[in-house]
Amino acid sequence: MKKLPIKSQSFQYLEIAFKQWLDVLGYASTSVYQMPNNIRELFYYLEQNGIHHIAQLETKHIKAYYNQLKTRPNSTRGGGLSNAYLNKHQQALAKFTEYLLKTGKMTLPNLNLRKEHKQEKEITTLSPEEIQEVYKAANIIPEYTDRRKRTWLYEKISIRDKAMLSVFYGCGLRRNEGVQLNIDDINWDRKIIHVKKGKNYKERLVPFNTTNKKYLQDYLYESRPYFTKDNKTESFFLSQSGKRMQGQSLMVRLKILLQRTQNIHIKEKEITLHTLRHSIATHLMQAGMKIENISQFLGHSSLESTQIYTHLIEENETF
Repeated sequence: MKKLPIKSQSFQYLEIAFKQWLDVLGYASTSVYQMPNNIRELFYYLEQNGIHHIAQLETKHIKAYYNQLKTRPNSTRGGGLSNAYLNKHQQALAKFTEYLLKTGKMTLPNLNLRKEHKQEKEITTLSPEEIQEVYKAANIIPEYTDRRKRTWLYEKISIRDKAMLSVFYGCGLRRNEGVQLNIDDINWDRKIIHVKKGKNYKERLVPFNTTNKKYLQDYLYESRPYFTKDNKTESFFLSQSGKRMQGQSLMVRLKILLQRTQNIHIKEKEITLHTLRHSIATHLMQAGMKIENISQFLGHSSLESTQIYTHLIEENETF
């Protein structure tokens, strides 16, 4: 949805202050951006219903807004808003009421909004053999070379691609966790990545093996310096412009590798960075790792989230 206009100075101030509060507390950049946008939709709704100041806000107004949201059509694909989208709004509303409470602006009773049931999605994974094909694809240097892009640049990108695979497959990081990865988050001696901005703002330590260590260090020392552009940034993955690589840019690189495999079965699958995470979890379980250890490795809040891989393996063995 495009950014909605709000006229109330009170609401404009709150949106900015809420965003700053999230940022200071160390929330992921996507949350710092998206939650205030969700709250702006609330403010727009309030103004349309004659409420222009925070002092007028009551729990019933927020609940009425949420009920209206549940019936709003999806302007992009038709139908209603997805349950996942509604749950994101719930999270933003709950965090906003927490912000109001902790900053002493006002106290609102618990919203008690019932979490929407998320539709189960079919999980896609790559086999160990297919993963090896993707790694091999990272070694392929394009035959054509643009004069503006010398061969050495493609070689540096190739090294970065292997580091990307090591982070998202070898370490099983989520998309945003990989985006937010900084150099000092990696302990080379202990071979551990410190995930500081995980899902639900949880931290965890993720181990990596010697092979992944080599790919990560090759990138850090042989490739990354060519992308820094003299910027003193701590971001681990850098784009050619020297800025932190975002999820979409990493996805573009993954798609290129998938096309290079020339494997029709790989190309038929809907593969994302999260597919690499699903794949390593499945492979670890097939190798006999305890489900509790896999759950900790992935940063799951409960074993229920990890059980899905048990069912996935059982289904595959049936066919």
